[in-house]
Amino acid sequence: MGEPSVFSQIISGDIPAEKIYEDDLCVVIEDRAPQAPIHLLIIPRKPLVNLSDAKSEDKGLLGHLMWVAAELGRRLRLEGFRLVVNNGRSAGQTVFHLHVHLLAQKKMPEQGLAQ
Repeated sequence: MGEPSVFSQIISGDIPAEKIYEDDLCVVIEDRAPQAPIHLLIIPRKPLVNLSDAKSEDKGLLGHLMWVAAELGRRLRLEGFRLVVNNGRSAGQTVFHLHVHLLAQKKMPEQGLAQ
């Protein structure tokens, strides 16, 4: 593995960031280039490069990331939200440390997403 990702550096405290939520498995921060009024990043502490790198033993962690998204939705009283995981450069991944985008408070039609 090369240089630590910016997310690994945030998790270790080498780069300061306001954490919206954190527990023993993940941290949540605001995206620095938001695509919606609420744009949070749910980042596992385990440095998986992307979703395809997850192994069978990571199932609990992956489920936990989904639970954290739901919990944030409840805490923020969000009527709805969208979760996005970019897997690889061709899918738009720019930080190679698995993370889940939570986007809310922007109309996001389903139409055109599957094209």
